[in-house]
Amino acid sequence: MTTGVWILGDQLWLGQAALAQHHNPPAKTPVLLIESRQYAQQRRYHAQKLVLVWSAMRHFAAELQGAGWPVSYEIAEDFETPLRQWIQAQRITRLQVMEPSDRPFLTFLQTLDLPCDLEIMPNNHFLWSVDGFKAWASNRKSLLMESFYREGRKRFDILMAGKEPVGGQWNFDKENRQPPKGKLDTPEPLTFGPDDITQAVIAAVQQADWPTFGNLEPFHWAVTRDQARQVLDHFIHTRLTTFGPYQDAMVTGEDTMWHALLSPYLNLGLLQPLEVIDAVEKAYSERDLPLNSVEGFIRQVMGWREYMRGLYWYVDEAYFDRNFFDHDRPLPDFFWTGETEMNCLHQVINQVQRTGYGHHIQRLMILANFSLIAGLQPQAVEAWFHAVFIDAYDWVMQTNVLGMGLFADGGVLASKPYSASANYVNRMSDYCQGCRYNPKQKTGDDACPFNFFYWDFLDRHRDKLQSQGRMSFILKNLDKMKPEDLVEIRDRAANFWSP
Repeated sequence: MTTGVWILGDQLWLGQAALAQHHNPPAKTPVLLIESRQYAQQRRYHAQKLVLVWSAMRHFAAELQGAGWPVSYEIAEDFETPLRQWIQAQRITRLQVMEPSDRPFLTFLQTLDLPCDLEIMPNNHFLWSVDGFKAWASNRKSLLMESFYREGRKRFDILMAGKEPVGGQWNFDKENRQPPKGKLDTPEPLTFGPDDITQAVIAAVQQADWPTFGNLEPFHWAVTRDQARQVLDHFIHTRLTTFGPYQDAMVTGEDTMWHALLSPYLNLGLLQPLEVIDAVEKAYSERDLPLNSVEGFIRQVMGWREYMRGLYWYVDEAYFDRNFFDHDRPLPDFFWTGETEMNCLHQVINQVQRTGYGHHIQRLMILANFSLIAGLQPQAVEAWFHAVFIDAYDWVMQTNVLGMGLFADGGVLASKPYSASANYVNRMSDYCQGCRYNPKQKTGDDACPFNFFYWDFLDRHRDKLQSQGRMSFILKNLDKMKPEDLVEIRDRAANFWSP
């Protein structure tokens, strides 16, 4: 009997389920990693996403080899051909793979007709197992993230004082929504120069004969676990203190603000969620850090991240095709080019082009908000998010974009649509200051598209929105609007796309 382990590109951790059991005695288990060029062409991925994943994979393979593991690293057109060749060459009788994070890849695995036994090990890169989330969700009428988050805090004893939350409350959101004011003294993010391995990957992506998105260089992301841990330490010591109050703020020229920049590494397996949470909680107790910043960050990792992943595996396949508002407008070209007179969209898309990164409010309240109120086709928007963000995977984007961002699921995830006019953008950013549109106008030639699309969205879908209890107050404002203004709003929304 020869057991082999296939390590997928987002499972780069010595403690991952398929690898961990072979540590002692010193491993002689054959290990395989595969770069699939065909897989890289499924979407118009951000060039830096390809570099990050492939460089991290090559570094991890080198780490394993240095520790004595017999590693095969294949660069191939597809996954199946090198996998079969390796199984034959190594005389593998049992193949172990940790369960993929994405449903489509699990389906691919299960449909392989391999000349050996296939054992899929439970994924241990998350705090909650798939079955654990299902057990939590199965007896509930509604799947509120807040309830899930509180259960997680109790279960893992994070920021708890006995049975009560530290500080006497679970949620410090009200303290974490400050708009940017005056000159912000934001810290520089920790960056890394590409080493020889990364330079080789950059060259490979540069020579690729398929389309990618965004700028390939400069490439500054961490590609090893050691570097990712440095980013975590840097966040705790230079960014965490002020992370909370301004986590929703957006400022021109400030790509990262006080954000942690840890999601790419968590999603690759270079960092584990509990080690990140434990490090932040330890810093809180030792350095008396502001609780609103600490809780706000832990909420993102322990709350939203785990909740989105759990929900992704809990819903049925039909969820991913839902389109509650029947929106069918194609994705506009400017999502790929950034060439639009709406400065907020121009700034955010340009930032994503340069870096592959945008923080959660740029994604939710600029990109997804516009997509929702302008009536863009939900699955097309999700596919774009998946392609262009450096931390994007199917499990990340499906529920985040379709459920939270676009309300395409009709309220399975969110209690109301995250729709907003230019007033929100103007309050939480400086983008409106450099824009040719007026954020205070919803009619007239200078009217901001966020305004007329917002009111047109409410008008078009009033019947459906009326059933969302938290929307009834906002919808009453339609009745106060002058009839001629509403006619113009409808007209501007309909004709915005005309040449």
